[in-house]
Amino acid sequence: MSNVCYLRTPCGWLKIEDDGKFLLSVHFTPAPQQPQGEVSFVGSRSARQLKAYFEGKRPLFDLPLALAGTPFQQAVWRQLSRIPYGQTRTYAQIAAAVGRPKAARAVGHACHVNPWGIVIPCHRVVGAAGKLTGYAGGIDKKQWLLAWEQNS
Repeated sequence: MSNVCYLRTPCGWLKIEDDGKFLLSVHFTPAPQQPQGEVSFVGSRSARQLKAYFEGKRPLFDLPLALAGTPFQQAVWRQLSRIPYGQTRTYAQIAAAVGRPKAARAVGHACHVNPWGIVIPCHRVVGAAGKLTGYAGGIDKKQWLLAWEQNS
């Protein structure tokens, strides 16, 4: 059974889901339609850290993640977590960093299935020459997050 809580941020609502031990996902979502129930410790901790991120007080997260993915996806997610706040890397740079220099498309897929938006910062990955490409929350959100980090 999972717990869900919502956080209103400057660039939209986030849905935070956990299982009581691990953060399962963070996704942009439309405004919640139903009242929020009791929030778990993990959900509350996640919401506090995300709120601090949006206040410019927390560039890194310290949350328990349930890393469920292929070994390649997990390697990509670890590498994404190493991208410094306010900076970007290309899909090709991430592919090279995980030892698969020809796997830029596979890096894109790993970003697409990353369930921890913002916490594992796939928004910091851009196409060749810095071109903004797909983001599960939408390109507008990716653009907003990058501008926020570069200006805060």
